[in-house]
Amino acid sequence: MLQAYIKTPLGIAEICGDENGISSITAFDEGKPLSDDIPHELQEAVTQLQDYFDGKRNDFTFQLNPSGTDFQKKVWKGLLEIPYGKTLSYQEFSIRLGDVKAIRAVASANGRNPLWIVVPCHRVIGSDGSLTGYAGGLWRKKWLLDHENPVKQQSLF
Repeated sequence: MLQAYIKTPLGIAEICGDENGISSITAFDEGKPLSDDIPHELQEAVTQLQDYFDGKRNDFTFQLNPSGTDFQKKVWKGLLEIPYGKTLSYQEFSIRLGDVKAIRAVASANGRNPLWIVVPCHRVIGSDGSLTGYAGGLWRKKWLLDHENPVKQQSLF
């Protein structure tokens, strides 16, 4: 398994994968040494992530190869269908996947998403609009949602 560590606005990102695709992208706080040389197999993912953070990219096209159960992969595939800049509640997302009663299982699979940002689990929120559950920390989830929807309500005074 090849690895690369890159600096992002959210800390250090670890990208893992091989010739079959990217298997994980995870966030770390500082402390990991940055990669001097990016393996060829990971270069496109690094470039696309940098473009995302620079505001030049809304989606990702590199090959994904996460490990998970069939149900987890179904949930992760469903996450890919949530448009950039949009959010869904866990309940709405469960309904989209075909079973409103599976909300806890969907939330669990969402929390096990190994492909930070690329499979946009940050776009799933609580029914009341709250930022619930994000493995990378709620501050990162808020940052990502603000990054994808930069329109701010302006004060009149």
